Amino acid sequence: MTRVVFLLVPRVHLLDLAGPAQVFSTAADHGLGYALDYVAEQPEVPTAQGLRLHASPHWPRLGPDDMVLVPGWRAPVLHGSAPIAAATLRALRAHHDAGGTVASVCAGADALGRAGLLDGRRCTTHHDVQDELAARYPRATVVRDVLYVVDGRVITSAGIASGIDLALHLVAVRHGPGAAARVAREMVVYARRNGDEQQTSAMLRHRAHLSDSVHRVQDLIDTRFGERLALADLAAAAGLSERTLTRRFTAATGLTPLRYQQELRVERAEHLIGQGSTVESAARAVGFQDARMLRRLRNRPVPVEG
Repeated sequence: MTRVVFLLVPRVHLLDLAGPAQVFSTAADHGLGYALDYVAEQPEVPTAQGLRLHASPHWPRLGPDDMVLVPGWRAPVLHGSAPIAAATLRALRAHHDAGGTVASVCAGADALGRAGLLDGRRCTTHHDVQDELAARYPRATVVRDVLYVVDGRVITSAGIASGIDLALHLVAVRHGPGAAARVAREMVVYARRNGDEQQTSAMLRHRAHLSDSVHRVQDLIDTRFGERLALADLAAAAGLSERTLTRRFTAATGLTPLRYQQELRVERAEHLIGQGSTVESAARAVGFQDARMLRRLRNRPVPVEG
């Protein structure tokens, strides 16, 4: 039986906690042998979303096969964002020193840093606080724009939903990728993502604009990026001329509609290749006739968002 202890701090993000907890709970339902505990310095923990949680102020007895996971909390900046007592940090460090695994989601990496567990290690966190994490812990190597980083028995993940990816990875390491896939399927998770995948997809990177017509066209391309999409059809869906659509789309995103569709295809193909597909099969799966165009586009510089 593997015990997974979630260390909760005030203003914890619900999904940072609930995502990994659901993974290990579902794994337990599949007979994989997990028991979940929730500890905090106070028995009642306010969350960032307003719900109040109850946790034990007493740590359970832990062994080397057990894990401690620190979910993130609301932290526009890390400094001063979450009070954590020295005794709690010592308990976190002691578990690792005794051979146990420690993990974090989002701002939870700051707790590992305060416990001295990031020194000399690679780590990551949410992209909004990566620079601050690097400044606070200069002996750590902050890996940017990835979902999670594994450095021995210290595993750190990015923001919010990436905690699910981290937990599925831990299940895969202990029980095999098939077991992790069954858990992901039970949770209706689209796919188990590799740690080195980007934190923000192309579907998010080019959405920071206020053009309704461009958003409508992006919605259409997002759902049908594997198909041949004529510019005339996209323009008709937006109620614009082809020339006007191209001008507005480029001004809003920095890309033409075709280039945006290609970026989505390449990103999806990269994911498939990371999951074990050949370049040829990945290319066909995302709508290319063969792998030549995919290879060419993979070597093209990523455009800067407009």
